[in-house]
Amino acid sequence: MLTKKEVKKNMKSYIAQAKKILSTKNLEIHYNSKWLGKLRYDEIGEQADAFSLADFISRENIKKRLEAGSRISLREVLYPLMQGQDSVAVSADIELGGTDQKFNMLAGRRLQERAKRQPQDILMVNLIEGTDGRKMSSSWGNTIDLLDEPQNMFGKIMSLNDPLIVKYFIHCTRVPMAEVEVIQQALKGNTINPRDAKLKLAEKITALYHGEKKALQARNDFINTFAKRGAPADLKEEIVERGTKLDDIILSLGLVASKTEWRRLVLGRAVENMETGETIQDYNFKLEQGGIFKIGKKRFIKIKQ
Repeated sequence: MLTKKEVKKNMKSYIAQAKKILSTKNLEIHYNSKWLGKLRYDEIGEQADAFSLADFISRENIKKRLEAGSRISLREVLYPLMQGQDSVAVSADIELGGTDQKFNMLAGRRLQERAKRQPQDILMVNLIEGTDGRKMSSSWGNTIDLLDEPQNMFGKIMSLNDPLIVKYFIHCTRVPMAEVEVIQQALKGNTINPRDAKLKLAEKITALYHGEKKALQARNDFINTFAKRGAPADLKEEIVERGTKLDDIILSLGLVASKTEWRRLVLGRAVENMETGETIQDYNFKLEQGGIFKIGKKRFIKIKQ
């Protein structure tokens, strides 16, 4: 269970991300604890009557876990009821979600019908994998976050597995489909270098969230970094006290998603002070001097004391 402080921090991040893609002019933000917290046990039981256990276990992801002998908590059984009640409470006329949310969104329709409301329409979108082809997960360090700094976002996209290039063009950019088809055929025919396709992809996606000027700067920084083995020209500079743990700074700036990712990078000898040539081998490393630190292949930070 999350603490109230963690919930508040998460909500602040979610709202900031929502504002990246939604117009704030008519945006309403609701906290579902306002209505879920008032539900009585008998009311929850009445909601549950709208579904059978067979409805729940027939879901593809649940069925796979049951067949694998994985544990499924009763909380997961109740979750569609909570999400469905959200649709009732806000009188939703349409709900947008990934294909993995089909059952939960249909639960909203069913609970709206029980409440004598017009059932919502649902709009499902395909899920996209993380940069390494697996499901996106912060613990795996394969996410591209809407609040990433331009250079970090650009670099993550450049690390994308080649088979995902076209999928990202389709689902994450506004490039016309006719143009995407040309890129797809060129990749199939080996008439374009995947790196060049990713340069275009990274610039298009970064421009959506940071503007064309910053996207172009991120592109130039990336090319400079890998062609000349240098660091970006406009690195942010952090002033810290001697003895500060390097991972605390890296995590607070969002350069890595979790301590798990940080340990993986350190153990993989992928963290380096470029000014001294020192490879960081202790994930509890404390700063005794400043420098330009390279984290993985595409993340940099300049530290002064």
